[in-house]
Amino acid sequence: MLKNYFQIACKVYMRRKLFTAINLLCIVLTMVVLLVVTAILQTAFYPKGVEGKSERFLQINTVMQVSKNGTMRTPLGYKVIDQYLRKMKTVEKVAGVTGPESVSVYQKDSVNEIMMRRADAEYWQILDFKVLSGRVPSEDDVKQGRFVAVINESTAKKLFGTEAAVGKKINTGGQQFEIIGVVEDALHLNAYSDLWVPVTTFPSSEYREQYAGNFNALLMGKSAADLPLIKDELLQLVKQINADDPKHWEHTYIWADGKLDFFARGLLNRDDMADSGAPMFVGGIMLAMLLFMLLPALNLVNLNSGRIMERAAEIGVRKAFGASNRELVKQFVMENILLCLLGGIVGLILTKLTLIWLSNADLVPYMKVELSFMVFAYGFAIAIVFGILSGVIPAWKMSRLDPVLALKGAA
Repeated sequence: MLKNYFQIACKVYMRRKLFTAINLLCIVLTMVVLLVVTAILQTAFYPKGVEGKSERFLQINTVMQVSKNGTMRTPLGYKVIDQYLRKMKTVEKVAGVTGPESVSVYQKDSVNEIMMRRADAEYWQILDFKVLSGRVPSEDDVKQGRFVAVINESTAKKLFGTEAAVGKKINTGGQQFEIIGVVEDALHLNAYSDLWVPVTTFPSSEYREQYAGNFNALLMGKSAADLPLIKDELLQLVKQINADDPKHWEHTYIWADGKLDFFARGLLNRDDMADSGAPMFVGGIMLAMLLFMLLPALNLVNLNSGRIMERAAEIGVRKAFGASNRELVKQFVMENILLCLLGGIVGLILTKLTLIWLSNADLVPYMKVELSFMVFAYGFAIAIVFGILSGVIPAWKMSRLDPVLALKGAA
């Protein structure tokens, strides 16, 4: 039966090549947009590579403090990380790293603006940077406050061209650092930077006593099962932090979030509640995708209705020989699904090429997005849904034609 449907579908498609081409173009463009967006979202929410352990760690980027005089939202201070978070019993490792900030690097007669972060030794143990040459800072480097630095591959080429970067020295902010390692470029949230130096190289030690500052914290458990325990312990710890803070805020909110919760909390502005709004966030994305699919689906309904109208005589003959409405609907929907699957295959190929182009075009620095199996599965599912949405209505309408009128070619 499926073989017959396929043969009939091929003949129908070749009969009106323009309609087929328009349908395919509509399907392909929709698929490419949806799959590129899906691939980017998957990379952000479920990263691999440098942040491949993200299912085991939570991140804290903001502390929200509330009093009668107002509300303050800032990144964490290092004191919270070093004197409180490191004492948590449910956490295997705690890392502190500043947010990326623009600095000027003076190299020979040139000045380059790059992004720099200051990090502790645990940062390099939680994140899996691919080291291209040299090494990353050790616990002893950080403890001793050595002026060593790690740069990424693009920055090494920018500063030193084809020369080896390891062993070279750079100057920034009145400090001189020796480069000890070069790592692969990375765009991920906690890994994005051009230059990393030890946290202990701050010009002043004031950062050690700050409750609010410019730090992010990474809390890694032994397994993903530890994350709920870490969140529960943090709730109790925040009460102690608030009590110890000399400013005596009425409420202090600190949330440890996974990737999806972090993006949802930030976009939905839910820093004052435990619920990040992730289900609402995901629901909004799915609704937006469905609405995006709706317009081309309606366009395909009209095109399919016109195409099926031309087959009124065929429908009349089949009904006269006993074909049921259900059989006719099944045939027309199957034809439409086959067309959508063909468009989906072309769309997947173009999506792959688009992602390669985005990764190489440098529109977003260090962006690397791949077409994973999950995205491929989404594409297959979207093609099926697209075919059903755009095929059922015209198929059902035409299957209910009166056989006599259909044989006369009248709708």
